[in-house]
Amino acid sequence: MYVVHPSLSSLLNSLPPIVARSDIEKHLGGIISRGYLENLDSEGKGPRRIRVGKRVGYLREDLVEWLEKRSRIES
Repeated sequence: MYVVHPSLSSLLNSLPPIVARSDIEKHLGGIISRGYLENLDSEGKGPRRIRVGKRVGYLREDLVEWLEKRSRIES
């Protein structure tokens, strides 16, 4: 179990249960692009993903946990 920074915890309530990689920019306000995630996934550095046919998505909790580990909240 992980503790989510208060700034990111709202994502657990606002994101759909599965976030399609093609929709990632819309859900995260453009801070992460689809292409960036494609590159990270190819290197094994992206969030845990699920694949249905050619489509790739991320479980909400896995995506938020991944964001939390890689983000820095600055004042």
